[in-house]
Amino acid sequence: MHSSDGRPREAGSARFDDPWYDALASGWGELDDTGAPEATPPTAGDVYLEVQRSAAFREVRSRYRRFVVPAVAVFLSWYVAYVVAATAAPGLMARPVAGAVNVAMIAGLGQFLSTFLLTWAYARHARLRRDRAALELRWDTQELTRVTQGRPVGGAS
Repeated sequence: MHSSDGRPREAGSARFDDPWYDALASGWGELDDTGAPEATPPTAGDVYLEVQRSAAFREVRSRYRRFVVPAVAVFLSWYVAYVVAATAAPGLMARPVAGAVNVAMIAGLGQFLSTFLLTWAYARHARLRRDRAALELRWDTQELTRVTQGRPVGGAS
């Protein structure tokens, strides 16, 4: 009687109802044809480092920074200007614009308006320039980490 890889098997050494009788024939614990052990799969940490070093990841980060750094600088400058004007120039801020509405009220409402405008601009920028590339990176990373964890790539585990 022979095992599935053609090696002779001693009579009576394996039982057919034993699920492990032919485990070595499936390749578990054996070397490949080169005589060298198989390379160990990368760990999840290696996968994330590889993705972080990729050109696609650098491009997503660059697009993010090109929007966020100037937007934060403009918004903080506008906020600091409002606070400084309110404390250093109370006469200017108290100047009436229309009836009981003064410059301070207009500037305060402008702060709220600029916050909503910045939120809208950020969401639009992310949707148009980063989300698709970031989602592709996410799927690639999840697929690679599934492989490192021994789960099948396309199916349920």
